[in-house]
Amino acid sequence: MPAHLDAALPHSTNGFAWAASPLPPESLPGGAPLAATASALDQLTPWSPDLSAALYKIDGWGATYFSVNTAGNIAVRPHGAATLPHQEIDLMKAVRKAIDPKPAGGLGLRPPLLVRFPDVLRHRLESLHAAFDLAVRSNGYGSRYQGVYPVKCNQDRYVVEDIVEAGAPFHFGLEAGSKPELLLAMSCLLRGSSEAFLICNGYKDAEYVELALTATALGLNAIVVLEQEEELLTVVDACRRLGVRPAIGLRAKLRTKHAGHFGSTSGEKGKFGLTTAQILSVARRLQRLEMLDCLQLLHFHIGSQIPTTALLADGVSEAAQIYCELARLGAAMRVIDVGGGLGIDYDGTRSACSDASVGYELEEYAAAVVRAVRDACDRRRMRHPIICSESGRALVSHHSVLVFEVLSSSSCSGAAEPVPVGPDVAHLLEGLVDYRSLAAAAMRGEYETCLLYAEQLKRRCVERFKDGLLGLEHLAAVDGLCELLAKENGAAAPVRAYHVNLSVFTSLPDFWAIGQLFPIAPIHRLDQRPGVSAVLQDLTCDSDGKVDRFIGGRSSLPVHELDGGDGRYFLGMFLGGAYQEALGGAHNLFAGPSVVRVEQSEGPHCFAVTRAVPGASCADVLRAMQHEPEVMFEGLKGRAEECGGGGAAAAVGRQLARAFNSMPYLVRGGGERGGAGDGRGDDDVEEWDLIRGLTV
Repeated sequence: MPAHLDAALPHSTNGFAWAASPLPPESLPGGAPLAATASALDQLTPWSPDLSAALYKIDGWGATYFSVNTAGNIAVRPHGAATLPHQEIDLMKAVRKAIDPKPAGGLGLRPPLLVRFPDVLRHRLESLHAAFDLAVRSNGYGSRYQGVYPVKCNQDRYVVEDIVEAGAPFHFGLEAGSKPELLLAMSCLLRGSSEAFLICNGYKDAEYVELALTATALGLNAIVVLEQEEELLTVVDACRRLGVRPAIGLRAKLRTKHAGHFGSTSGEKGKFGLTTAQILSVARRLQRLEMLDCLQLLHFHIGSQIPTTALLADGVSEAAQIYCELARLGAAMRVIDVGGGLGIDYDGTRSACSDASVGYELEEYAAAVVRAVRDACDRRRMRHPIICSESGRALVSHHSVLVFEVLSSSSCSGAAEPVPVGPDVAHLLEGLVDYRSLAAAAMRGEYETCLLYAEQLKRRCVERFKDGLLGLEHLAAVDGLCELLAKENGAAAPVRAYHVNLSVFTSLPDFWAIGQLFPIAPIHRLDQRPGVSAVLQDLTCDSDGKVDRFIGGRSSLPVHELDGGDGRYFLGMFLGGAYQEALGGAHNLFAGPSVVRVEQSEGPHCFAVTRAVPGASCADVLRAMQHEPEVMFEGLKGRAEECGGGGAAAAVGRQLARAFNSMPYLVRGGGERGGAGDGRGDDDVEEWDLIRGLTV
C-alpha cells in the first residue's frame, strides 16, 4: 500500500487492518470534518428520560396513558391523567414478571408478549361517555348518548367482557357483523344492561336474521340494520316464521366521504348501504306491510380515522336530514348511529393531513356530532334522537402493548465485518485507476471526492468479481474501505438491521397490508442515549417481513447498542389494540404472542398479573392447518426407535415432544430452557406432554 494513502486515510479499530498505527481524525489533511465534530459535541450533551420521551414522541401519541419514568422505563398510567404517581405501572417490570422463569418468581412465558391493561380500556370507555355527556349537557340536547362496541376491532373474550361490564352503567352495547360475532355479542350482553343496543350489521342470510330475532326474543335490545334492499324480504319472512316483531335500521350510503385510505368504504360508491332511492323504497314497502313502526334507526359510516370535525359534521348533518325525512314519512325513528370513524393520534402530531393522526380531541368529536344532529332536528322540529356510535378503534387501541425482543443485529448494506487487507489484496487494488485516484484525493484532503472515487472503486470491483478476476476477500476489503471512509468523513452512521423475535404478518398485519404506522419504542434504557439507527427485520422467510417506516417520517428507528452480555433488549409496539389480533395471519406458521393481563393494584409493584396465557405451540398451529400433531409425533418417534432404539430413541422422543409443545418463536441463546423460555425443563416435560396429548 502506498505510504501517502496510509497517512492520508484515518484508521479504525473496527478490524480493517492497515499497516500503520491508528491515527486520530484530526490527523486528516485539513482537520476533522465538520459533521464528525458536531456529532462528537452532541455526544457530550447529557441524556435524560425526557429527551427520550421527546425523541419517540411519547408525549404526543401516548396521550395520557404512557410516559417515561425516572428509571428510564415506559410507565403505563392506567387511569389516564387521573393516575396518581404510586399507581403508575412500570412496563418493564410487568414484562419481567411474565418472562422470568418460575423458580425466580416469574411466569415463565416466552416472548413475544401482548400486555393488556384493562384499566386503560375502562378509562377509554368512561372518557368516551363523559365526552358525549358533556356535549349533550352543554349544547342543550334533548336526548342521550348510548354507544356500542364493534367487536370486529378485537373479539377477544376478555376485552369484550370488560367493555360490557364497564359499560353497563351507561347502557353500552355491542355491534356484530357476522354470525359468530352475533353469537358472542348475545352471550356477553346477557351480563350487561338490558337497555344496551345489539346492533346487527353486515350482510345477512336467513340464519343471521333468525339469530338476531332470537336475540330479541331473549330480551336483548337487538336492531337488524339493512345493508342491502333485498335483506328486507329476509327479515319479513323470518319475523313471520318466528312470530317476533323486529326493530329495523337502515344503513345510508352518504355522499359525504373523506379522501384518505379509510374513506374508501364511504361515499356513493361505498361498499355498504342503501341509496336514497332504496331508502324510500324500503320505507314504502314497510308502510304497505304495516311495519313502518319497526323502522327505528338510521346508520351510516363516513370511514375510519375521520381527519377533521368539519368533515364529521358535514356527514352527520347529511345523515340527520335523512333521519328527519324518515320520521316525516311515519317511521318510529329513535336512534341515529353515526358509525365508526373516531380516530386516534398514532404519530403524536394531531394533524389532519395523514391517516396516522386526526386533528381533534375526544371532546371536540362528541361536540361536533351532538351539534350537527341537534341543529338538523331543530330546523325540522323533530325530537332529538338517541345518538349511538361504533367507536371501536378509539376504545381498544391504547389498552395493549406488543413487547418483542431484539435477538441480534447486522449491517443493512450487506457488507461483512471489515477484514484485514493482505499483501495480495493490496497489490490488486493498487492496480486499479479508481484506487490510485482515491489515494490522491485523500492526500489533497478532498473528502467528497474521496467518497466519489470509493463508490467508483466499489462498482469496478463488483464488475471484476462477476468476471472471476477478484476473490471474495477483495470484495469484502473494498466494502470495508468504503464504510471506513464514509465514517471518517462524518457521514451518518449506517443503518443497521435489528432482528426481532416477531412476525410482522401475525402481529402488525396493517403495517404490511396498508402501510399503517404504529408507535414503536424501546420499553427500557430510555435514560441512555440511543446510538444506533435501525430497521426491524422479523423471523419470516419473506422480504416484506420488516418494519422500515416509522412515525415522524423516519425510515429507521433510534435504538440502543445491544449488550454483548446477558442483557436483553425489548421494544414495544403501541396503539395496536384494534384489528391486529383478528387480522394477523400465520405466515411461516408463526402464531400469536403470549398474553398477560395486568391490572393496577395497591401492592409494592403497583400491578398484579391477573391472567397469563402462553402463545400457541407448534402443535397448535399445525393442528390449525389440518395436520395431526399426535400422529406426526408417533410417526417420528417410531422412526427414531427404528434408527437407534434404547436411550437414544427416548432422548429423540423427548426432543420431539419439546419441539411440538414449544412456541414457534426463537428461544434466546439457542437452547435456553426454563429461563426466559416457557419455564419447563427436562424434568417436567412429561407432565406437559400429557397435557398436550403427546406422550413420550
